[in-house]
Amino acid sequence: MTDYGAPPVIPAELQQYNSYVEDPKWQRKFSAVWTVAFGIALLYNLPHLLRAIRRRRAFTGLFGIWEDLSGSYYTPVNDGHDKKLSQRNGTNKLWGLLTMLLSTLRWSIPGLELSFGQVIIIAGYLATVLICITMNAQLVTNPNRAGFLALAQFPVVFLFATKNSVVSLLLGPGQGYEKLNYIHRWAGRGMFIGAAIHGALWIRNHLQYGLPILGQQKETSGVATFGVLCVLVLTSFRIVRRFFYQGFFIVHVLGYVSFFITVCYHTIYASPWIFPPLAFYGLDILMRMLRYRIKDATLVPIDNNMTLIQVHDCDGGWEAGQHVRLRVFFSNRILESHPLTILNAPATSTCGSSRTLTLAARVCGDWTRALNNYAVDEQDRLKGEKAESPGAPVMVMIDGPYGGCSIDLGQYESALLVAGGSGVTFTLGVLDDIVTRCVKLNRSKGEKTKRIEFVWCIRSFACIDWFAPQFTEIVNAVAGSSLDLHISIFVTCLCNPEAVPPIPNLTVSIYRPSITTLLSEFVTPPSCSNSKEDSDIEEASIESSLKLQWVGLGGGVGLCASGPESLVREAQNAAARLGIMKGVELGGIGLHTELYAL
Repeated sequence: MTDYGAPPVIPAELQQYNSYVEDPKWQRKFSAVWTVAFGIALLYNLPHLLRAIRRRRAFTGLFGIWEDLSGSYYTPVNDGHDKKLSQRNGTNKLWGLLTMLLSTLRWSIPGLELSFGQVIIIAGYLATVLICITMNAQLVTNPNRAGFLALAQFPVVFLFATKNSVVSLLLGPGQGYEKLNYIHRWAGRGMFIGAAIHGALWIRNHLQYGLPILGQQKETSGVATFGVLCVLVLTSFRIVRRFFYQGFFIVHVLGYVSFFITVCYHTIYASPWIFPPLAFYGLDILMRMLRYRIKDATLVPIDNNMTLIQVHDCDGGWEAGQHVRLRVFFSNRILESHPLTILNAPATSTCGSSRTLTLAARVCGDWTRALNNYAVDEQDRLKGEKAESPGAPVMVMIDGPYGGCSIDLGQYESALLVAGGSGVTFTLGVLDDIVTRCVKLNRSKGEKTKRIEFVWCIRSFACIDWFAPQFTEIVNAVAGSSLDLHISIFVTCLCNPEAVPPIPNLTVSIYRPSITTLLSEFVTPPSCSNSKEDSDIEEASIESSLKLQWVGLGGGVGLCASGPESLVREAQNAAARLGIMKGVELGGIGLHTELYAL
């Protein structure tokens, strides 16, 4: 038999592009890029995680709220003296230098929900998606690459979407789902970009060659998949989330289930990318089951605008500043759950002695209004029956805790806590915790905090009564200790000033302060302050309200801000500006923000 030799080899430039061989390689490249970026983020947060593990803050609440059934729960005791404070060391200067270099990442971009650092992350992510879609790809003739890259983003979308995420555990306290959800939203939009390029170019090719767009299973299922994705993206915009949240939630749950089904009908290459999201979602469901608790509670209506929910027999399992999703079994509202921040620290680190977990629901919607009306009516009914204790007893289901403060105020000599409206629930819980650690627990973990300024911006003097007992309890605990605490309340509406309760170390002013000016005055030594003639009225008023004992520079400043978006963005920019100007001198500026908006 004659040997004709090896078959001829087609030159690479003349070979037909094999999408099903080449495009999966770019899926793997994209997955490698975002995995490496995630690994870098883990390494950057590793010191924060290790400190939290040493202080036993890292995995608090992993298995939900707990109750000490033995009845011997720990109550901190004040022995009347403070331990020697930790001395400053060279690490403050290093941290200050790092703070100055990274402060620019805290700038809030006007008109966006993102800071400058978050914009860089999202821009890098979308750039990676577009490069992987277009690099060496023949998109016009074969736009499969864009579809493959849309599939490759499934793990990212679900990894940053679930409340109980592996990411939150590995990044440490304060990095909950609410802080990382922006990556989920923009990864979904990145998926939409890939799907839109893929679908639009295939429709163009079908129109060019006279092929039907609908009819065959692949084309029909592809159009259906893209339609479902469009609904998911359009209903996830902020205006829909804020004003039609229940509708958004229902559409989102039904939408991603439908999307999974239709995309698996559209292509057999979708199946491998479905399993990681299912694993992430399964872990979330499992952790929620471990965290669910059904408890007895009491609804205490303070007035027509505030209802306190006191959940009984809760001894621990949460950190100050964390929140839970609450479901109250009353009327016909048993299917609704809402996130509420825990108002007090756990029994081991609270100024009080109660075993309750306290939540505050400000009336700002139909559910909170119905809850307040129910509490008022039920309390009046029980008073008619000569009930001994105020409030209305109910059963509640709590899911959590989640979130928390990303900075440990005990590492900073000075702390400024700023809240607007109902955002005080976060800062009040954090204040309860740090005061107890510095005073009642005698700085047992080396807390350095010497000076705390608590600022609350409200619309009415009547709002002070909401949490007057908590403020009084904390201030009384500080009395006689080395910790310097001052509370400043700024009221933006002049109405009934006689309603101010007698709280020690409290200053009430009638205007809205500038967070930038507050922070600047807070870190400026009295001798370096501007003279009264050179200061405007606002700065002079703020200076008079911040009359704390000066502790010097170099020990670091911790800033926590919570409340509406305008206040939080202003606090971010103020911390960024101060970090650039005085980051090294101050020994570092720690920042944590809680945005009370969807």
